[in-house]
Amino acid sequence: MAQQANHALPPGFQLDEYCIERQLSLGGFSIVYLASDTTGVSVAIKEYLPNSLALRGEGEIKPLITPDHAPAFRYGMKCFFEEGRALARLSHPNVVRVLNFFRANDTVYMVMAYEHGNTLQEYIQKNRAGITENFIRNVFTKLLNGLREVHSHKLLHLDLKPSNIYMRNGHTPVLIDFGAARQTLERDTPMLKPMYTPGFASPEHYSQRELLGPWSDVYSVGASMYACLSGAAPQAADERLTNDLLVPSMVRWQGQFSEQLLETIDWCLCLNHLYRPQSVFALQKALTEKVVVPQRAGESNGAGWLGRRFGKLVGQLKNRIGKK
Repeated sequence: MAQQANHALPPGFQLDEYCIERQLSLGGFSIVYLASDTTGVSVAIKEYLPNSLALRGEGEIKPLITPDHAPAFRYGMKCFFEEGRALARLSHPNVVRVLNFFRANDTVYMVMAYEHGNTLQEYIQKNRAGITENFIRNVFTKLLNGLREVHSHKLLHLDLKPSNIYMRNGHTPVLIDFGAARQTLERDTPMLKPMYTPGFASPEHYSQRELLGPWSDVYSVGASMYACLSGAAPQAADERLTNDLLVPSMVRWQGQFSEQLLETIDWCLCLNHLYRPQSVFALQKALTEKVVVPQRAGESNGAGWLGRRFGKLVGQLKNRIGKK
């Protein structure tokens, strides 16, 4: 079945105990609606509806699924439902709250708290002057608190990017849209083909999916910080593997931001997953270390902070090889 855009449920449609108000977003995997519950509280509802497997025409309620695609659709629906169950156990101020999940109309729905504000993507496009070092450190340190909670439940986000980071009033970041999250830290849990966004996805997203881990989300965090500085996504990882044209942060913004912040971003964007921070905690530690600002623009203190980290890691690897 060729991919097509599915039609959303109409405004005013009664979905279980919720009333659909309007469509918020439409993607290749799902449709997200703004709705209200019986008390009038606004919620966001995500409907599982992959356009490569199901088709819903205008005015229809249930999707049309051909027999050839039915097994894949059912398996994806099961994963989506289990994902909702796993996310419902999370309760953290920097992670969107899953309130309910249920089956209806031959598919499944995930009900989340509706957040007021704008995405980080919208913010960095409209407030270039507001992207200061303090802003980046504050936003991403708080965001990483939420990501640590996600990882502690053996979940990965796998689609972390500025448009999936919601900024509440007061610049409090919230991780949203776990459409790519899977319990991939459990070896016996089968995975669907991971969804990803070029520029923000790690090399492991494209191949060697068995290597996906916390370090894969760390790559996406680094790409998101890079996008805050540049206003656009960095070069896609699969392209970098064959022809790496990405200008390192240390080169592109030398003297404009602290060497330590720029080196941290470049550390996250290492193509080899072994050379990145291996945990969110390690990255948080780097973001909260004391900042040393260069005395003059263009100055650099030799190998620098990242170079020392690389030197230590290379030494450890050599020692391991020598012991074999």
